[in-house]
Amino acid sequence: MTRAAVFGSGSWGTAYAAILADAGCEVTIWARRAEVAAEINETRCNSTYLPDLVLPSSVRATAEPAEAGEDADICVLAVPSQTLRENLAAWGHEIEDDASVVSLMKGIELGTTKRMSEVIVDAGGVDPDRVAVVSGPNLAREIAAKQPAAAVVASTSSRTRARVAEASATPYFRPYTNGDVVGVEIGGAVKNVIALAVGMAKGMGMGDNTMASLLTRGLAETARFGIRLGADPQTFLGLAGVGDLVATCASPLSRNYTFGFKLGQGQTLEEVQATINQTAEGVKSCRSILDLATSVGAEVPIVENVAAVVFEGRKPADVVESLMSRTRKHEQH
Repeated sequence: MTRAAVFGSGSWGTAYAAILADAGCEVTIWARRAEVAAEINETRCNSTYLPDLVLPSSVRATAEPAEAGEDADICVLAVPSQTLRENLAAWGHEIEDDASVVSLMKGIELGTTKRMSEVIVDAGGVDPDRVAVVSGPNLAREIAAKQPAAAVVASTSSRTRARVAEASATPYFRPYTNGDVVGVEIGGAVKNVIALAVGMAKGMGMGDNTMASLLTRGLAETARFGIRLGADPQTFLGLAGVGDLVATCASPLSRNYTFGFKLGQGQTLEEVQATINQTAEGVKSCRSILDLATSVGAEVPIVENVAAVVFEGRKPADVVESLMSRTRKHEQH
């Protein structure tokens, strides 16, 4: 039996632990808070994040990283992206030397502008061929309800991506494989920022034309950015590109969409943060995404304007005016 460790007990980490267990793995969840681990072991539930999900008996939890990582064939990292380096410094040595390391995180590190797989290699001392990235239209609550969904498992190693895909395949969760780690990670990170923009527009009362325009142009700037980094353009037409973008921008289950919606309604950044108790990765990563795009000469106007709202106090209404008044150009340029 494959042994898997999931480091992180938030919504997606918990849901993915259930996927692994339903696929036949023996799973240990590492929870930062001991009371969360105790609740999972005693009730089979994580009431803070997914109260309706009853975890299989093959899932247990611990607050001890060493216990979680012991003899694990697959180590899944599901912590907030901006805390990854700090977490790896604390318990990265608990990851077995031959384990496949899976990133569920969607962000770009502040300061270094590294993708999450690069942080794993850099801070965790993990061989790049052991790293896999899982991304796609994967809203945790829907997956917890076992509604059909698909995802992409990307790795530079065909062996690693096949291993992780096999360990994640269930009747309700279908993993595809891809060798384009850069494209999959850029798609996953940027779509969170586009979702903030769509949420702002919806919060201001704008309709489907606006949403469709933001989705389409958001996909264009994501692809333009990714290609500058060496990504395969086809990746952005797949599950980790347009698939993830649609799910994140169209669902009230999306934290980034919800965060943007509240900003569009007139709430301040601080007011929204006080009401949402989970990390909206687009808020944390929009500046580092903009920094990385700027460093490779990629034009990302939606990301730029969202970052201005988050970090410079710009009003969402000003963003609309800024985007609509940009110099006209050929659609495919």
